[in-house]
Amino acid sequence: MNIKPIGNRVIIKRSKHETQKNGLIIPANNKEKKSEGIVMAVGEGDMDKHGNYKKMLVKPGEKVLFNGYSGSIIPNEKDDDELIIMSHDDILAILK
Repeated sequence: MNIKPIGNRVIIKRSKHETQKNGLIIPANNKEKKSEGIVMAVGEGDMDKHGNYKKMLVKPGEKVLFNGYSGSIIPNEKDDDELIIMSHDDILAILK
């Protein structure tokens, strides 16, 4: 990936899930989008009034839960993974 978020932005790869109901497999693109994913990249964080960067609470590789209606989709021609760039504040939790 040749993109680096700036400030307090993060890039997340949205998780794809297929569910099975009554023996039928329902593809992830045929239902409401999941609001969890993997952090792919993080910015350096916001700067405080002294010129120091605030620490980002997530790091690449962590699985997170985020606000499902936040961020902007990044066009991704290489594969069909959905990448989203969003504010660090839109992440609700780190999943363990």
